[in-house]
Amino acid sequence: MLYNRYNHERITVALQDTEQTTRGYARPEVLVSTQWAADHLEDPNVRILESDEDLLLYEVEHIPGAQKLDWETQMQQSVVRDFVDKEGFERLCRERGIANDTTVVFYGDRNNWYATYGFWLFKYYGHEDVRVMDGGRAKWEAEGRPYTREVPSYPETDYTAQEPSGSIRAFRDDVMARIEAGDPALVDVRSPQEYTGELLHAVGYPQEGAQRAGHIKGAQNIPWGTAVQEDGTFKPVEALRELYRSKGITEDKSVIAYCRIGERSSHTWFVLNHLLGYPDVRNYDGSWTEWGSLVGAPNVTGDQSG
Repeated sequence: MLYNRYNHERITVALQDTEQTTRGYARPEVLVSTQWAADHLEDPNVRILESDEDLLLYEVEHIPGAQKLDWETQMQQSVVRDFVDKEGFERLCRERGIANDTTVVFYGDRNNWYATYGFWLFKYYGHEDVRVMDGGRAKWEAEGRPYTREVPSYPETDYTAQEPSGSIRAFRDDVMARIEAGDPALVDVRSPQEYTGELLHAVGYPQEGAQRAGHIKGAQNIPWGTAVQEDGTFKPVEALRELYRSKGITEDKSVIAYCRIGERSSHTWFVLNHLLGYPDVRNYDGSWTEWGSLVGAPNVTGDQSG
């Protein structure tokens, strides 16, 4: 949707990025290029959100007009280990000038892993038009595009979220049921060292560890970062298909992805569900910090799925 500058009424216009439509992805509309983002910095129907692993990066500098979405303090509840509830999500959107028909574009550091986490949260509450800027901060910077320290503000909106979508989120009982069924189709997106149990937790993240090392029984190790190219953009569709099919993660299966706390696995969920079009993919955000401390949970160490 765009505004008619003469009478301020909305007119229906496709906000398509033609650069993405030729790449063969199942849902090319969910990706936008840095050029598309640059062309829409002042579009009143677009809100750009930065979500980084480095929580102070936004304050250093950010894309003009972009707003910060802090994964630790704004996407999650402070006491219960869960996302913001429906009311909290609605408030988050209203404060950022996001309406139900707003096009929301995420970007961030570390190959967009928290950008896809934000994307997943917005889809969890039913926001229709959410996108990711391919390449994130790294590509924007490499191209010498402008940054600012100015923090924008937008008029508050009236936003109504949908009920949470259970079709894209998995819980520990779902994982256990999959293991008992004998064909779990689990994707462990962590590093090989975390998967084998060589490391109890990822280097630099001791607060996100668990009681035991290893991986969930039956899980295949496909590190999340293998889905992107050196410039941070997603790999071509055929390369992505081969990456997952070679480990038996095929379109006909009901797939669950996990990591430590669900952020890296949201990246894999995004690739499988939106870029490759797998119809049934869920993110287990409890992930290893939950599973690795469960009593009686079937775990495996070493480089075999078990």
